[in-house]
Amino acid sequence: MAENKEQQSPNPLAPAANGYARSDTESASHDARELRKKKRMKCLLYIVLFAVFQTGIILLFALTVMKIKTPKFRVRSATFENFNVGTPTNPSFSLRMNAEFGVKNTNFGHFKYQNSTVYFFYGLTQVGEVVVQKARAKARSTKKFNAVVELSLPNAAAANTQLGNELSSGVVKLSSQSKLSGKVELMKVLKKKKSTDMNCSMEIVTATQQVRNIVCK
Repeated sequence: MAENKEQQSPNPLAPAANGYARSDTESASHDARELRKKKRMKCLLYIVLFAVFQTGIILLFALTVMKIKTPKFRVRSATFENFNVGTPTNPSFSLRMNAEFGVKNTNFGHFKYQNSTVYFFYGLTQVGEVVVQKARAKARSTKKFNAVVELSLPNAAAANTQLGNELSSGVVKLSSQSKLSGKVELMKVLKKKKSTDMNCSMEIVTATQQVRNIVCK
């Protein structure tokens, strides 16, 4: 009987060994689930970051490339071919001016504009005009062109102006106005009408026959 008891005594230890095995299996299964969960979280994070990045690129594209700005039309410089001015007591002028104009297009598509006219004024009196031929300003560039303008203010028209005083000071002030209408075309798909107004002032120095202080708004 004693021998049978001694032979049966190790048997109660067997369930403990099986418990440890189940514990190891459950731990491994838990670790595998945690690993899969971390992988899913990483994938989700990458997807969110990619979506944010794509959204940022689209917004940047919309705010820069796709945003259509109004081109600028300006008098850039001028020289004179003929230069005749009167005296302070007999004020008048007759000038042939070679003016350089510029159409600045900051868009990512070209600006195609129609024919227009630039008007020149002394005070409120129109003293000359020149036709601007239709053309195209390339994307992100300035279209430059020259035109000859005949400017004249006879003595009769100058009688009630400040021209006499300005001839005494040696500086005659002029202004120019125009409106340039056309379309900005982006990637040959999006077209939008745009018009730009010229409003420039300038000074003619009679002693040197030069134009200075060209200011355009």
